[in-house]
Amino acid sequence: MSERNNVFFYYHKDEEILNKLNPLFDLAEKNNFNVVDDDKKANVIISVGGDGMFLQAVRKTGFRQDAIYAGLARDNESSLYCDFSLDNFDKLLHSVLHEEMEVRRFPVIKTQVNDGRPSYCLNELTIRSTIVKTIVLDVFIDGQHFETFRGDGMVVATPTGSTGYNKSSNGAVIDPLLACFQVSEISSINNNNFRTLGSSFILSKSRKLKLIEVQDGNDHPIVSFDNEAFPIRRINTIEVTMDDTVVKTVKLKNNSYWDRVKRMFL
Repeated sequence: MSERNNVFFYYHKDEEILNKLNPLFDLAEKNNFNVVDDDKKANVIISVGGDGMFLQAVRKTGFRQDAIYAGLARDNESSLYCDFSLDNFDKLLHSVLHEEMEVRRFPVIKTQVNDGRPSYCLNELTIRSTIVKTIVLDVFIDGQHFETFRGDGMVVATPTGSTGYNKSSNGAVIDPLLACFQVSEISSINNNNFRTLGSSFILSKSRKLKLIEVQDGNDHPIVSFDNEAFPIRRINTIEVTMDDTVVKTVKLKNNSYWDRVKRMFL
């Protein structure tokens, strides 16, 4: 059996989901797939759920560069990352078996908090105030001071993440073929005393963004990577860069990123 046919399912293990998945496990085995219980042995990693579950699957399995990710959405659920649903799982198997699949390569951002261990984000990094007081951040681009931000927080989004929190913060939707990341403000203060750019800005892959928290009485903001909070209370600095790491996902033909955006928002 080809190693590429080792498949791992990532899902919430409850009785309802298992009842739906057991027939899929059987179908996978009948189509020459080996369902494994260790994601490190898999070459195909499938999340079961919506976009949030897909983000968790990628993060919990370590942004595998030697594996392909796919998402199964629940019935009648719109999704940006999931091309397939529980009802058309056979299409996913057929695509992989007959090499009719197309593979996207979604860029991700690399983040480092307080000079700690780097971590990746497929959607976005956010830093937000946790009290009824603004947060103050010095923003540096390539080591040069750009602005001092005052407001509720900031979002640093990947191209695919640009449709999430970034979009609700009036950021632009970015084509994932562009290796870049976007910085958007959350409720910034702009008056005669405080001034920021007041709009989102986009940085190329080669840029380095650094956020330094100014100790101004709001010293414990919350930082989240995709849909998970970062487990450190004291945040001093955050650095954001991009390298060659990507998330490879299976897509159906004739189902582009912009087709998905249209279905979700128009």
